[in-house]
Amino acid sequence: MPNDFNQRIIDEFRANRGRVSGYFEGARLLLLTTTGARTGTPHTTPVGYLPDGGDRVLVIASAGGSARHPDWFRNLVAHPQVTVESGVFTYEARAVVLTGEERDEVFARAVEADAGWAAYQEKTDRVIPVVALHSLAQGGPGNIDAASFGEAVKVVHDAFRRELSLIRGELRTGTTTLGAQLRANCLTFCQGLHNHHTGEDTALFPLIAERHPGSAPALARLREEHERIAALMEELRGALTAKDTNPAAVRTEVDRLTTALEAHLTYEEEELIPLFDAPSDAAP
Repeated sequence: MPNDFNQRIIDEFRANRGRVSGYFEGARLLLLTTTGARTGTPHTTPVGYLPDGGDRVLVIASAGGSARHPDWFRNLVAHPQVTVESGVFTYEARAVVLTGEERDEVFARAVEADAGWAAYQEKTDRVIPVVALHSLAQGGPGNIDAASFGEAVKVVHDAFRRELSLIRGELRTGTTTLGAQLRANCLTFCQGLHNHHTGEDTALFPLIAERHPGSAPALARLREEHERIAALMEELRGALTAKDTNPAAVRTEVDRLTTALEAHLTYEEEELIPLFDAPSDAAP
């Protein structure tokens, strides 16, 4: 069973779709449910994570620099299939403990983003493990934690808003160089947004068009905005991957993307969410 401190975080996390207050406010957290190595029972723990693009996120078994690995790490070594809650999606994942150069590279990224990881390593003789959680979800990112389709759209949009806000904060507090983990955060965000818009263009929008022919002008505008936002993401990728990356240029591109995306998401919510519970206006 989680201790009282962890249980309060878990309850707040679930009630507020991934947002928590206090010490972890503004942190990237997920809920990790593992199977007990000895008991076989499920155990849920809040852990910090690092975005890493593709189908995986990274977690670090620091245990605050204690001499022993945390229980959740021992559990996933024994039972690598785990459940991940992001605050928006719940999905099954396969845990892979990183080794050698890959582990060291990821841990160095983490330290570059937050020196606290280095402080934890200095407190212990054990090599702090880094674990990749590979999504096993098929055909999408997992089950959306929402009671209706309209709520699901708003929940996903708010997750993009929150991540972009975190990235902007990291850019404001960064140094004159752009760290590798901050690059990974930005590129992961762009990939997730691209996947979301592709899903809308190929599946959601055609469904809405079929059921609500009167939505055609709004859908046309949203598709055009997808193209403009895609162009802005390419500008951001270019700034991130330039040989001599200029943090000021990256901040400018992130701000441009934020402005365009916020207007786009707001318009989409105003135009489409009311249609999800409305009767179809297509001819019988």
